[in-house]
Amino acid sequence: MRENLVENTADKLLEYIRLKEFNLGDKLPNEYALAEELHVGRSTIREVVKVLVARNILQVRQGSGTYISEEKGIVKDPLGFSLIKNKNKMIKDLFVLRYILEPPMAALAAKNATANQISHMIHLKDAIEVSFKNNTDEHIELDIELHKTIAEASGNIALSHIVPIINESIALFNENYNVSNLKTETIELHNDLVNAIAKHDELSALDAMTVHMANNRKEFSKISQST
Repeated sequence: MRENLVENTADKLLEYIRLKEFNLGDKLPNEYALAEELHVGRSTIREVVKVLVARNILQVRQGSGTYISEEKGIVKDPLGFSLIKNKNKMIKDLFVLRYILEPPMAALAAKNATANQISHMIHLKDAIEVSFKNNTDEHIELDIELHKTIAEASGNIALSHIVPIINESIALFNENYNVSNLKTETIELHNDLVNAIAKHDELSALDAMTVHMANNRKEFSKISQST
C-alpha cells in the first residue's frame, strides 16, 4: 500500500540522517539524490518530506532546499495542554513540575555547559533586563530561550526536550510581569543563576534556580487568587 511505502521510506530517511550524522540546520541532498539513495521514486520522496515536515523533523525552504529542522522533531503542544480547560490549574501544576526538574537541571548545566552556551546565556539574561527596562514583551521569548539553553547545557536529552515544552506552555504567566519587584528579583536571580553556571558552581546554580522557581510560583499564586 502507498501509505506503508511512505512510512517505510520515512523510517529509512531518518536512519539515513542518523547514519550520515546530519546536524540541526544541515541541508539534505536534493530530491533526485535521496530517491536514488533510498531506491524509491521522487514522488515518494516528496510525500515523505511532507510527512517529516509535519513532524517538525524537516524544514523546506522555498528555492533553497530541505533542511533538518531546528525544532528537533518536537510538534506543537505534544502533551495536549491546549485542550485543558482549567488553565490556572494547569499552570500551577506545571510550576510544580518545573520546581522538581529545573534546579537539578541548572546544576547539570553548571557542570556541563560549554563556553558558547554560557556566552549565549549571558546575552539572553542581559537582553531580558533590557526588555524589562524598556517595558517591551521581548522578555517572554527571551526567558523561554534562556531556560531552553540551560536545559540543552545540562547534557540531558530528556530535559532538553521536556523543559522547553513546559516553559512555552506557561508563557502566558510572563504576560503578568506587571509587578516591579518581580522584575527586579528576576533580573537579580537570572544574574545569580547564569553567573553560577559560568563558574561551573553546581550547588549555587541549583540554589539560584530553586529560588527563581519558588518566586515565580509564589507570584502566580497571587495572580491566580486575584482573578
